[in-house]
Amino acid sequence: MKLSQSILSEIMQVTRDIEENYPELEKYLDERPLTLPDENDPEAKVDNEALEKYLSSLKAMVKKYKKSTK
Repeated sequence: MKLSQSILSEIMQVTRDIEENYPELEKYLDERPLTLPDENDPEAKVDNEALEKYLSSLKAMVKKYKKSTK
């Protein structure tokens, strides 16, 4: 599994790609599941698995959008 820093970097790259190339998808970024732990839940934590899932959801959103615009 990738290290958290690497995953975060990739999340930033995908997010930047969305902002620059698919601005119509930006409104959905706020609707994506949060990767930060809930401050009211002391057991919640961000781990590589949660970050990977978030990254995958971003990539899937872009891929689905690209298919729909062809």
